[in-house]
Amino acid sequence: MGISFSDKMVGYLGSITPYTDTIMVILLIICGIYYSSLTGFVQFRMLKSVFAILTEKNGEKSEEHISPFQALMISTASRVGIGNIAGISYALTTGGAGALFWMWVMAFFGGASAFAESTLAQVYKSKDETGGFKGGPAYYIRKALGSHFFGSFFAFILIITYAYGFNGLQSQTMTSAFKVYYDMFNPNATIDFTSSSWPVVIGVILTIFGAWMFFSHHTKIGKVSSLIVPFMAMAYILLAIIAVLINLDKIPLVIKIVVESAFDFKAIFGGFAGSVLVIGIKRGLFSNEAGMGSAPNAAAAALTSHPAKQGIIQSFSVLIDVIVCTSSGFLVLFSMAYLNFHGSNIGDGMPLVQEAMREYYGSFGIHFVTIAIVLFAITSLIGNYYYAQTNVKYLTDSKIIMNLFRITAVAMIFIGSQMNLKLAWSLADLTMAFMATTNIVSLLLLGGIVNKVLKDFNSQQKAGLDPHFKVLKLGIKNAECWE
Repeated sequence: MGISFSDKMVGYLGSITPYTDTIMVILLIICGIYYSSLTGFVQFRMLKSVFAILTEKNGEKSEEHISPFQALMISTASRVGIGNIAGISYALTTGGAGALFWMWVMAFFGGASAFAESTLAQVYKSKDETGGFKGGPAYYIRKALGSHFFGSFFAFILIITYAYGFNGLQSQTMTSAFKVYYDMFNPNATIDFTSSSWPVVIGVILTIFGAWMFFSHHTKIGKVSSLIVPFMAMAYILLAIIAVLINLDKIPLVIKIVVESAFDFKAIFGGFAGSVLVIGIKRGLFSNEAGMGSAPNAAAAALTSHPAKQGIIQSFSVLIDVIVCTSSGFLVLFSMAYLNFHGSNIGDGMPLVQEAMREYYGSFGIHFVTIAIVLFAITSLIGNYYYAQTNVKYLTDSKIIMNLFRITAVAMIFIGSQMNLKLAWSLADLTMAFMATTNIVSLLLLGGIVNKVLKDFNSQQKAGLDPHFKVLKLGIKNAECWE
């Protein structure tokens, strides 16, 4: 039997991604260290300002604007998703326990990159046709660096990555979460889960929800995310804490395993592109998105008095993601299921998480993971769509094209729920690398602007003022929303 086209494409893309991944990882590390140094580790230094910024009132607030809190929830909805559950367990089994350590390192420095990209998104945002705001890397690449070509290239790559690649993966992973129930109710079934009617039914339900959200007013996305994300994240973290407390005596051993695996230099440099370091950083990026260029699309839409405020908020979002990732990592590493699954083919990582939760909480654990996957997938779907929609608006003002995009984005939800997405994983990994690399290079070129904006924020704060941005005073051009 010949090799199928999709298998050939997976093999071809597999030969390319080690090179793109290596370049992306190196640039991510450089960018995180550069901005941590330039800003004096703003991701930690300014944490005390987060609550005040999230709760501040703005007299100009209207139905067309989203609040700083809603912008945080949209970006957190995309950051906190399938990657925090199935993705973490997949990384731990394929890369080893040390992958968790490199996720921590990525987040430690990545918070500064998140600050930079979201601050720039606020500085160079534009008004949309409804009176709200739109922005992101495509906008600051064009306005600050003067490159319409690379701005358009970034926008196109983001649309492909998020609306079709990542949303297809979210849909497929959520559908696979129900396999455990199919096996439970049909122990002697002659057909497997993927050949049954379950994926079709789940796909239809998820597609209807996607159509409702994608064709709704953009502020509804912020409202839905702000309701679901905090509740689900806190519940998930609480169960993880309980699991850790149950296994308190194992903490030193688990930490030792994580650190030893992280610094197994033979394993790291023997096959760098598939090593624990690269797997950890890649999964960390897929999870926290710091430096990728996605979260700034939500940050730009917030109504705030100073760009640095949204930068600080998005740094905090990375911290939220780290807590959820660590919760998932510990849930897995403290379980016997990890020893049984380690080194085996676990698909998307879902079976390992479900088995670990069953070990701690019995059948309730499985039900909770399913609910968590459903809610995380839903919020990620709408967060990812929001990012893609913003970049469609960057490329065109045509309502016809926007509606066509919405229809195809909805269709991808159903397609994703029905198919094996090895090819989509490979394409998403490749386009993610191109997207992140384009954004990181632009960030490295715009350090002077970020530093100038942060210094203005700090000087006003030290003077006891509520910082307000006056772009003409700082001599920053093409920031028309602040003039």
